Amino acid sequence: MARVYVSIGSNIDRERQVREGVRRLAEAYGPLVLSPVYETAAIGFEGEDFYNLVAAFDTDETPAEVVERLHAIEAACGRRRGGPRFAPRTLDIDLLLYDDRIMDSGGVQIPREEITRHAFVLKPLADLAPDAVHPLTGESFAAMWAAFDASGQRLRRIDFDPAADLP
Repeated sequence: MARVYVSIGSNIDRERQVREGVRRLAEAYGPLVLSPVYETAAIGFEGEDFYNLVAAFDTDETPAEVVERLHAIEAACGRRRGGPRFAPRTLDIDLLLYDDRIMDSGGVQIPREEITRHAFVLKPLADLAPDAVHPLTGESFAAMWAAFDASGQRLRRIDFDPAADLP
């Protein structure tokens, strides 16, 4: 079984969409480990603030199968692909890490570049897996966060448990 980390974000009906995404991930993969949720400004476009978090789970699916399932969950939650890259999202779930695998093929990039560029990805990942190591840099996520320049990236931890309704 591979340990997988995914980012989850929404800026349309945020609480409902994030809860539904977490519920569907738990249905598909079983127990999840969730980071705290952060509220962040939209990046690349003018829009409502996002809720962002990272989830971890174990799977025997291939990376391509995981991505396919993540896209199916997004679609079930109203995500329509084909629009502008930087636009409001009902639900956005991205594969960040798949064990320590490094790959960039078939539209699947692991580790995902956003880990090193965006506070809304790195901070929840560092919260969830501080001692885990980035497959390319060899640094722990806690060390990466400690050295990260988050100036200009508003990030606020909020009191919201998207798994509160799960059995």
